[in-house]
Amino acid sequence: MNLLFERSKQMKWQTDMRHVFSALSGICIAHDWLISDIDCNWFPDDRISEGAGAILISGIELNEIINTHEIQFIWAVFSALPKGVKPNLSTLPYADGNPLFWEGSPHPQLPEAEFEIVCWDSTSTLLIGVSDELATQFREEFTDTVCLDDENKKR
Repeated sequence: MNLLFERSKQMKWQTDMRHVFSALSGICIAHDWLISDIDCNWFPDDRISEGAGAILISGIELNEIINTHEIQFIWAVFSALPKGVKPNLSTLPYADGNPLFWEGSPHPQLPEAEFEIVCWDSTSTLLIGVSDELATQFREEFTDTVCLDDENKKR
């Protein structure tokens, strides 16, 4: 399932990953993460830095970073990987300028990813390829969330 969360008063900014992961209880530490196309309001930790291209990080490390720093991700793709999986990095997932999110039913860009969370220009969060269970969990927390596939049909 694909979801779109934007223009909501339920969150200070739509790409606050602390709140996104909080709504998806336990999902952060249950995976390893490839974070690519990163642009933030500031870089509080050398593990997430400007110009890094992409970083592979454990869910435990990511959870610690987002819960100890208030970070606004302007652009980023968080690819959820099964623990221990080493992804093929020949083509990195990207958000900025990616038209594929706005057509049909998007899929995670990284073949090894179970799903991805996309921070889009600090105004939207997209959940791509999440299970029905995770979609329900997220929508219970953020009631303004809509089905991205349905929105794409309207375009």
